[in-house]
Amino acid sequence: MRFGSKQLAPLIFCAFALLFLSLRAQTAPSNAELAAVLERGQAALKAKNQPLAIEQFRAALKLDPDNVEAHANLGVIAFSHGDCAGAEQEFHSALRVAPTLTKAQALVAICEKRTGNVSAEQDLEKAFADLKDAKLRTQVGVELADLYFQQGDLDHTLPVVHSLVESNPDNVDLLFFAQRIYSELADNTMNKLALLAPDSARMQQLIAEQLINAGDLKGAIEHYRKAIAIDPRLPGMHFELAESILESSNDATAQAAAQAELEAAVKAEGDNAKVECAFGRIALLRSRNDEAYARYKRAYELNPNDVDAQLGLAGLLVDQNKLKDALQLLQSAVQADPMNGNAHYRLARVCHALGLTEEEQKEIKLYQNLRATKDRIAQLYRQMNRRTEAQDEGAVDQKQ
Repeated sequence: MRFGSKQLAPLIFCAFALLFLSLRAQTAPSNAELAAVLERGQAALKAKNQPLAIEQFRAALKLDPDNVEAHANLGVIAFSHGDCAGAEQEFHSALRVAPTLTKAQALVAICEKRTGNVSAEQDLEKAFADLKDAKLRTQVGVELADLYFQQGDLDHTLPVVHSLVESNPDNVDLLFFAQRIYSELADNTMNKLALLAPDSARMQQLIAEQLINAGDLKGAIEHYRKAIAIDPRLPGMHFELAESILESSNDATAQAAAQAELEAAVKAEGDNAKVECAFGRIALLRSRNDEAYARYKRAYELNPNDVDAQLGLAGLLVDQNKLKDALQLLQSAVQADPMNGNAHYRLARVCHALGLTEEEQKEIKLYQNLRATKDRIAQLYRQMNRRTEAQDEGAVDQKQ
C-alpha cells in the first residue's frame, strides 16, 4: 500500500510561495529593473497566473543569473506541476547562493524520494527534524513515512505517523494512513504470536479479544477460560472473563460466575477501580443498592478519574436525591470522556431536575449528536462486515 501524498501538494505551493514573498525583503535587489520584474512575477503568482510568473522570473534571471527569489519560485512552480527534475535544478541553483533555505532543502528531499534518489531518506529525515512550517513539515513527514512503509520498516514508520496525527488530528488522509499502519502492525504481531506460541495462554487471550470484537461473547468466554486453564496467573484474565460473562447475560447464574472471577482477580492481582465497578454492577443487578454504593465509592476512592466509578456513584446519589453531588460527578465524567453519550444523557436529566435549562439543552444536543455519530459508525462497520462475509463465502466457493 502506498499513501497518496500528492493530495497535499497545493497546500505546499501556497505556503512556499509565501516564503519567497518574505524572502524578497531579505534579498531586495539593488537594480530597479530587476526589482520591477520580480514584483510582476510575485503579482502573477498571487493572481495564480503561472505562465506569466514563469516568464517574469526567467526575465529576472537574465538580469541576475544567481537570483535566489527567481530560482526558488521557478522551483516551486515546477514542483507544483510534478516536474521534479526541473524543480531540483532550480532549488539547487537557489541553495548555492542561500544554503540555509530549509524549505528549499525540504522540497529537494521530496523530489529525491519521488525520483528514487538514494539520498532521499537522509534528506527527508533532516528536513522533518528541522522544519518549522507546519504544512510543509506535514508533507515531508508523509513522504518520509511512505518511504519507510515501502521498505517494510514499520518501526520507523510508526513514530513519524504518530507525530503527524498528533499535529493534524482532523486530517482524514493522515488518519486513514495511520489506521492502515496500525492494522498491518497488529496483523504482523498476531501472525508472529500464532507462529511462536499457538497453544499459549496469550494466544487464547488474543482469540478471545478478536471474538469480542466480532460480537461472539460465548466464544470469547470459552477462550478466556482456556487461557486461565493454561496460566491461572495471567494478568487481567479473571477480570476480562468476568466482564464477558456479565455482557453475555444478567441472570443469577452469570452474576455468580462473574462474582467468582472478580474475587479471583482480587486474590491474584489486588483491588482496583475497574474490579470494584464490576462488583458494583453485580450488586445493582441484585438490587443491593447499599452494597453497590459502597463498591462504587471504593472505586472512586481508588481512581477519582474512572468514568464508570463516577457514573455508578452519580446514579446512586440521584436515587438518594443528592442531585448536586451527582451533578459534580457527571460533569467530571463528561469532561473525562466527552464521547460518552450515556454520561451526557444522565447529566442532562440531572440538570433538568435542578432547573439548569441552558446546560440541559446543551447536554441533550451533545447526546443526540453522539448517538447519531455512533449510529453512522455502526452502519459503516456493518457494511465492512458484510463485505468480509461475502469475501469469505467467495473463497469457500472457489475451494469447492
